[in-house]
Amino acid sequence: MHCPLWRIAVAEQSMEPALAPGDWLLAWRGLRGGAPLRIRPGQIVIARQPGRADFLLVKRAVRREPGGWWLESDNRDVPAIDSRAFGPVPDGLIAGRMLLRYRRARS
Repeated sequence: MHCPLWRIAVAEQSMEPALAPGDWLLAWRGLRGGAPLRIRPGQIVIARQPGRADFLLVKRAVRREPGGWWLESDNRDVPAIDSRAFGPVPDGLIAGRMLLRYRRARS
C-alpha cells in the first residue's frame, strides 16, 4: 500500500501567482492505488505528462472532457506545457490533487 499523501516541489513559474518556484505542495493520491481521484474544476492537480510519464506537471483542472481533464497553467506570460499542447489528460495520468501549499523555511 502506498502513502495517500505526497510532497511535491514547485519548480517553475507556470502556476504563478498561485504557486511559485520554491513552494511545496501536500497532495492527496488516494487510498486505493489506481482508482481515479475525485477532481473538480478549479483544483490544482499533479499529473503525468501524456507521452512522458516520468515528467510530473502541476496544473489547474479547468474542465472535464470526453478524453480526460483539460489542464492549464495559470501564468500565460511564460511558455508552459499543458493541455493546449497535448489535449485532455486521461484520468489514469492524474497522480494527485493539491491539499495545501507551504513555503519551506529559509536558513
